[in-house]
This record gives sequence, C-alpha cells and structure tokens, in this order.
Amino acid sequence: MSSTLKNIIITCSGLAAATVFSFLFSSIVPENNGNIALIYILALVIIIRFTDGYMPGIVSSVVSVVCVNYLFTYPYYELNFTLSGYPIAFLEILGVSLITTTMTTNMKQQARMIAEKDKLLSETEKEKMRANLLRAVSHDLRTPLTGIIGASSSYLENSSLLAEEEKNTIVMHIQEDANWLLNMVENLLSVTRINNQSFRVKKTDESVEEIVSATILRLKKRFPEASVQVSVPDDLLIIPMDAILIEQVLINLLENAITHAQTTRPVLCYVEDHPGYVSFHVKDFGIGISEERLQNIFDGNSYIGNRESDSNKGMGIGLSICKTIIAAHNGIISARNHEQGAEFYFTLPKDEVNDESKT
Repeated sequence: MSSTLKNIIITCSGLAAATVFSFLFSSIVPENNGNIALIYILALVIIIRFTDGYMPGIVSSVVSVVCVNYLFTYPYYELNFTLSGYPIAFLEILGVSLITTTMTTNMKQQARMIAEKDKLLSETEKEKMRANLLRAVSHDLRTPLTGIIGASSSYLENSSLLAEEEKNTIVMHIQEDANWLLNMVENLLSVTRINNQSFRVKKTDESVEEIVSATILRLKKRFPEASVQVSVPDDLLIIPMDAILIEQVLINLLENAITHAQTTRPVLCYVEDHPGYVSFHVKDFGIGISEERLQNIFDGNSYIGNRESDSNKGMGIGLSICKTIIAAHNGIISARNHEQGAEFYFTLPKDEVNDESKT
C-alpha cells in the first residue's frame, strides 16, 4: 500500500469515526455540543499520529471545522462562518494540527534515523564478528593441522627407530589434535546454523539438570581425566532452550577451563536460579585472564589464559560461538576473574516472552 493511499484511508476513517461519535454524543447530550469539537480534535491527533506528512493534518483540521459548523451548530446543515468565535475556533484547530503534525513528523524522522543507525551498527558488528571468526579459524585450525602433519610425518619417517612408548605418544597427540578439529567443526556448524537468515532457535522446555548431566557425559568422552564438580538447584528447573546449542556452549566453556587454566584443581560448574532467569557458571582455579582480554574475550581472538601464541590451540572460535548462541537465546554471556582464577557465566530467560535477561 502506498503512503498516499494509506494517508487517505486513515484520514477518511478517522473523520468518519469522529462524525459518528459526535452524532451519538449530541443525541445523548443535546445541550452540550461544545464538546463535539474536542471529539474532532482527538480524531485529528490520531490521524496525525498514523499518517505521514503535513497534508492529512491540515485537511483534517479544515474538514473538522466545516463538520462542526455544518452538522452540529445551529442553523443545522448550513455553513455560517460569521458566527461569533468561529474564526478563532478554526485557527485553534489548525494550530493544533500544525503543532501536532510537526512534533509527530520530527519524532518519526528521529525514529527512522535511530533505526537506520541501529541497522548500520548491527551490520558493522556482524562484519566485525565475521572478520574475527575468520581470523580465529585461520589460527585455531592451522595449529592442530600442523601438529597432525608433523606428528604423522615423524611417525612415518622414523617408525623403525621409535620405541613403542614414543609411537603411542605420537598417536595420542594426533588423536588429541583430531578431537580438537572435530570440536572446531561442530562449532563452525553451530555458528553456520545461527547465522543463516532463515534460522530461528527452536526452543523446547528442557530440564537444566539433564542438560548439565548430558554435557558432562560428552565432556568425559573427550577428557576422561577431567575433574569437574557440578552443582544444580534442588528444585526442578525447566526453561526454553535449544538443548544441543546450550550443551555446545557449556562444553566450550568447560573445555576452555580444563585446557587453559593450568591447574590440577577441579573445575566448578554450577547453576543458580534467579527470578526471571537462570545463570550457568564455569569457574576454574588457575591463572585467570589478563584484564586487557576481558573486554573482548568473545570477539573471536584466540585465548589461552594470560598468553596468546601460535604454538597453542586457542578458544577464539569457541568463545565467539558461545556469545552468538546465547545472544540467539536472548541471554547474556560474560567473563570475570576471581581471587583464584577465572569464571565464565551466561544467563537464559525462563520465559520466551521475557527477553530481558539479567546478570
């Protein structure tokens, strides 16, 4: 529908409704027709609110004055602008029209400017995230591939010279790097799903306790020796989420803590129940995170505790995808240091209607 046609329909509908209500009011309270002008002024404000430009307001103000004069002022069904006060009434209604139109037009222009600015910022953020993701991919995939190629070459070239224990060590390193690559592929598939414009997170009611339990079982397959202490509320918590994606977030955070905390102390995974939302925490007791990294820890750069190096596998892709997944669930994810290490946490709203998560 064109803007002009929309303006015509809204203007005609508003004036017609005002006229009908005015006839009803005059039939109920015939001795108090002075309030009929207020009915038309109300209709005028509504018309200006939902139309574009100045013309609908000006036309409505002229028609309103004519209707009040012709239909509801004695002598009825005759135009008589010589009556005392009508020039002033006309100017008053026209003034209301112009002032209201100017205000609403300015508000609509500001709203459009804000929407365009938000869209531009969103596109800029997407481009930044895409660039960071590509940078993280180039680092995080190159490192394990280099390790696999180097280890397999050593095994093939020196197989006859290596002891059985050395061979097992090389194969173990190849397996570790292969598992790392598998995790990277899973993360990339997750972010590809979410970045697809036609994709929407399919939320179903899931038990928080079952999600955490399934996450620990998957984690143990990759890190059999990992020590994780789990704590969940005694009350049954069921919240809407995509179970597979949230498990991926928890696995990424737990794997990050196990790999980079550089400590033998267990990692603590616990859940807290809050009004309106549930928070998930992964807390390690290791070297912590440098303060300069905390501000952009989820931007896709490789993270290895307090160090960045091409010789180690970072968590750039994993942390970036964690942020993408939680944002798709209308939650918040963050990281902070505590006295004995680092803590990552994220929130999920309990109700799909409630999109305002809290930290």
